Amino acid sequence: MISGLPEKLRALRKKHNYSQKNIADMLHVSPAIVSAYETGERTPSTENLLGLARIYHCTTDFLLGNDHNQVGFFIDIGDLNEKEIRVIQNIIELLRERMCQ
Repeated sequence: MISGLPEKLRALRKKHNYSQKNIADMLHVSPAIVSAYETGERTPSTENLLGLARIYHCTTDFLLGNDHNQVGFFIDIGDLNEKEIRVIQNIIELLRERMCQ
C-alpha cells in the first residue's frame, strides 16, 4: 500500500463529485476495485494510476506522495495529428523559455 494514497483518492473523488461507479466506469474496472483502492486493500496498477491522475487533473507524483503540489496539467493529444502536436510542443517550449528569463 502507498502511504496516503487511499485518502487522496477518496478526497479527490468527493471533490470532483464522482461516485465510485463513475470512476470505475472511466477506468473500466468494477466499483469494488475503486473501493479497494480507497480503503488501501489494493494498489492501482500503473495504468490505473495514470488514469486516476488524468481523471483528477493531478500528477502521479502527487498521488504517490512525491509532490505536495496537486496541480498538474494533462493534454489529451489522441485526436491530434503530428503537426498539431509539434505546434503544442513549440508553444510549451516558448512559455518555458519566457518563464526562465
